[in-house]
Formats: sequence, structure tokens, C-alpha cells
Amino acid sequence: MDVPELLESASLLVPEEVATENDITVNDIWEYLAHDEWEVALDLLEELGDVHPLPLTFWQTLANAAEQMQLDRSAAWCHWRYYETRHGIIRADLTLRPAHEARRQTPFSGAGVLRPMWNIGKKTPTGEPDLLIASLWAEFIPFMEPGGQATVRLAPLSPPQWQHLQPGQVITMHEDRTVAGTAVVLDIQRPSALPAP
Repeated sequence: MDVPELLESASLLVPEEVATENDITVNDIWEYLAHDEWEVALDLLEELGDVHPLPLTFWQTLANAAEQMQLDRSAAWCHWRYYETRHGIIRADLTLRPAHEARRQTPFSGAGVLRPMWNIGKKTPTGEPDLLIASLWAEFIPFMEPGGQATVRLAPLSPPQWQHLQPGQVITMHEDRTVAGTAVVLDIQRPSALPAP
């Protein structure tokens, strides 16, 4: 499928009554598609997908469209949302340690590239902290600086091991055995779709 067909296909998965904060609906998207404004249509479809749970196919279709348009960050976001639809959403407020106190001296991409380890309260058989891996997506900022703060989304490598998390729980981020940052869990949402076969 080409880009317009992919965007049309994704549009058909959005219920007509779903609207963004700015009252954008799927009918508005059809207007942008009719005028070949594909990037605007993609952005608005992403917004609609954040307002109302949509099927895995929606996010996969948008990711394919973004890849064809060479919109790397949008493609990465759509793949991220596909993962969250399958496994649930974990959001937290993360504060990184300043450069003079931590191993990290440089900023990192907030677009799901970093896969740090996390101490979420699990223990190894010997009683040591069992650090688990989860990718990190920083909301609303392209990079995280040492000492910076952001609301982040986590995509665990092994989602079932994270099911005990509760809002308000404090977890720590590690890039080695030392603490790189501290996060307070804000929100846990269980999966909104069944895993694909």
C-alpha cells in the first residue's frame, strides 16, 4: 500500500465520535487526505490514537506510513504505541543525576533508543537487586540531559515482571550498577488489546 492508502486504512479504524482536545475528528483527517496533506493527517491520527484505545493494526499501519514518508520519530512513536497497546503503559517522572554525580556525561535521545536497567523492587536469589531492562521514551522533549527531569514512558523487555508496580512507587534507573536516575511511577494502564497471533 502507498501512503494515502495506509492513512485511509488507519482512519477507518477510528470511531467517528472520537475527538482530540481541539475537537479534531476522523472527518477532519479525510479533509487533509483529500488535499494530499499526509504529514498533517499522520500527526492528527497519532493524536486520535492517544485519545482513544485503537487496535494494533492502527499503530502498525501508521508506522508503515511514517516509514514510507521517512518520518523516523513518528515511525518510532507508532511502533512504541503498538508495543504499549499490546503490553500496557507505564509512565513515570524521571530525574537524572547530574553529570558530576553520575557515569553519564552527555544527553541521550528521548525517542525510545536507550534501554537502561531498572530497580523495581525485585531481588535475585542471593538477595541482590534484580535489575530489569526497559526502554525509555521521554514525553515532549527530544533529548534528556544529565540532571534533567521529564515524564517518561517505559517499555519493559519482560512486561509480566513489572505488573506489581503501583502509582507513587519509586524506582531507580541504572546504566551500570550505580543509580543514574530516580523515577516516581505516575500511571499504569493494562493492555488495551490482545496480543497479535
